[in-house]
Amino acid sequence: MKINDIYNLAIEMGSSADFRSKEGIEKLLQKRKEEYGKLSPKEKESFDLESLRNPFSDSRILHIAQDKEIKKVLVGIDIEPAEILLAKELGDIDLIISHHPLGKALATLHEVMELQCDVLAQYGVPINIAEKLMRGRISEVARGLNRVNHQRTVDAARILGFNLMCLHTVCDNLAARFLKEKIEEAKPEYLGELIDLLEEIPEYKEARKIGAGPKIFVGERKNKCGKIALTEITGGTEGSPKLYQKMAQVGIGTVVGMHISEEHKKEAESALLNVVIAGHISSDSLGVNIFLDELEKRGIEIVPCSGLIRVSRSTKH
Repeated sequence: MKINDIYNLAIEMGSSADFRSKEGIEKLLQKRKEEYGKLSPKEKESFDLESLRNPFSDSRILHIAQDKEIKKVLVGIDIEPAEILLAKELGDIDLIISHHPLGKALATLHEVMELQCDVLAQYGVPINIAEKLMRGRISEVARGLNRVNHQRTVDAARILGFNLMCLHTVCDNLAARFLKEKIEEAKPEYLGELIDLLEEIPEYKEARKIGAGPKIFVGERKNKCGKIALTEITGGTEGSPKLYQKMAQVGIGTVVGMHISEEHKKEAESALLNVVIAGHISSDSLGVNIFLDELEKRGIEIVPCSGLIRVSRSTKH
């Protein structure tokens, strides 16, 4: 496989796992194409053409130093200049993959958060409410990203001659789909049962050993789950804290997420929701692993780093 083959596979897998329908994603891309057609020549110069075929703004090829057959990949949850130097030390790395976005993919992370509106609508939150509350949060995230040095790691890869890509929401979608199917099959009644179910998953089992396993942030093991919503596993980053009241009003009892801020926790408590945090890096690892298994099946060697809890489900092993 070459770099574009790996990238295209990631987009395909991320789209297939997306909570939105295939038709919904196609409609989104068609809308972007129509908007692009209305731009002036000057505006088109800086337009991200990749967004016309890839619905995930935070997943991109960031630098191609040498377009060659990929045999060995260094993969981490976060890739920074230190990991680029690690790749140089290893000496035979053909491609570096970061889960968290870098470069342009980081600068436009907020754009993928619109996915959360559609997911919330599927759980019963009226789309107009989800969009209005998310709009303010998306703007807040965009302002926060504006101050970040987006190109730092990309520059390191360019100077040292490494191929670099990041795969964020595509992998988060894989984790969300995996967890949704697992939970719907098991139908846990109590929060304790939900925690026990999560801890059976190897990535969370390993995370527990280092003190980072699944935890109940709002509620107790003896509490009933009610309707479980996976609204905070994919979609960029945390949505609006004001959404918890709306979620409770449409019958959601428990939210499963990767992480939660103090503001979000207080709003969830006020809304009388239960919140189970599966774990950030462990959840990221779950989604990344599902993708990496496909690379492994194709004969590519994986070198995990930077917090990635590598668990192979490949039939090859």
